[in-house]
Amino acid sequence: MKLLMIYARKFAYNPTIKVLEDAEEVSSGKSFEEVQVAFIQMEKEDEERMNAVETKLVKNLKWVAGKNKARHIVLHSFAHLSESKADPGLTKEFFDSTQKRLEKTGYKVSQTPFGYFLDLDINAPGFSLARVFKSF
Repeated sequence: MKLLMIYARKFAYNPTIKVLEDAEEVSSGKSFEEVQVAFIQMEKEDEERMNAVETKLVKNLKWVAGKNKARHIVLHSFAHLSESKADPGLTKEFFDSTQKRLEKTGYKVSQTPFGYFLDLDINAPGFSLARVFKSF
């Protein structure tokens, strides 16, 4: 798994191109303020260790969100951090499971539309833990 975590004063998206045929239809974007955004790439090798990867992901997100005093986390599928890509269906299931797990611990969680290219608007401050990359 590759994970790029960016704390954003503002994070907004608008769907532009649907790239997965069976993706849910989405026609409008959303905007968030004071959020921890997770750019996540599940890799092929993660398919066989999804529980362990999910545990590490949740721990990392809770840690960085706590450091940045963010109670809202946005999960964004970002298949541009590695050449290895997991099955899209498994990836979506993984995102849904991760969201439920984070919500059970009191976080508000949103997901960007899965299976779309998006126009992104990110306003990220320049301090140490505003941008953190992890590979596991």
